[in-house]
Amino acid sequence: MYRSGSGLNYLLIDDMMILVINMVRRPRIHYSGALYHVMVRGNNGEKVFSEEIQKSKYLDIVALYKERLDFIIYAYCIMDNHAHLLIEVNEARLSQIMQRIQQVYTQWFNRKYSRTGHVFQQRYKALLCDKERYLLQLIKYIHNNPVKAKLECGIEYKWSSHIYYIGKKNSDIVDISYVLSIFSENKSKAINQYLQFMNLDSEEIMYMDINECLKSKLSVKQDEREAIKKTNIDKIIKDICINENVTVNDITKRTRIQKISDIRKAIVLLSEKYCNVSNKILAQKLNLSSSMISKIKSGNSKGTTYVGDVINRWEKISK
Repeated sequence: MYRSGSGLNYLLIDDMMILVINMVRRPRIHYSGALYHVMVRGNNGEKVFSEEIQKSKYLDIVALYKERLDFIIYAYCIMDNHAHLLIEVNEARLSQIMQRIQQVYTQWFNRKYSRTGHVFQQRYKALLCDKERYLLQLIKYIHNNPVKAKLECGIEYKWSSHIYYIGKKNSDIVDISYVLSIFSENKSKAINQYLQFMNLDSEEIMYMDINECLKSKLSVKQDEREAIKKTNIDKIIKDICINENVTVNDITKRTRIQKISDIRKAIVLLSEKYCNVSNKILAQKLNLSSSMISKIKSGNSKGTTYVGDVINRWEKISK
């Protein structure tokens, strides 16, 4: 639920009033890492996503521009007449991202149903949110949309990203690895703790203030990231090439050699932990697609045990 007053907007999630910045009518603040809760609605409340083909098409378009414009999606939910996206931007501005997604879907929708005019209600809404404090609440809010709508499938709604967090499906669209790592570094434990968090009612969320343990972990992780994410990606690549007795040219060639593939995966995983480098730049340096970088970071492309060996050798020498 949204409330506004005195030029400020507030997002009410699980009875917690969160101050957000409404940039709908003004040029949006842009910086790499900005987190936005984006909401799009059908014009005049029309059901522009009522059919499965429509929901699927919208997600296909989101996935297309996610790869092209290199942004992160932590959660989504596509209902019949509106959709929620939780987006973290990099170099591309949110306005560029949403303009392309909305225009392409509108063109497809009008062409398919032989119609003209607006598909979506005015401009989308986008709220700039505090990632470190409210990321989990926003995901919970978005994933609970089908529950609040009293849909039969409830939390396991087919067109929500919740199904990826619990391991029922794999996806290139949603980046679940960072969120699950907040709960635990062990994926199975992380999923269990995520499920426990999703099942908490409003009073429990307030009581634990998003679980003091989790809040503490968020704060610690942020401090750690600020302290360690200063390593230059070129230095990591150079050091790993020396450690593994390969050249930079070797790891940027198009090849199916498992050793080289594993070294690339190790570099991607290390970059996520120790560098402030975008997927786009990383893809250029390793001659990989942005979608492959996302797959590696999300754990959908793991490689062999050699990946862990490469990481351990680098970390041991770098300490």
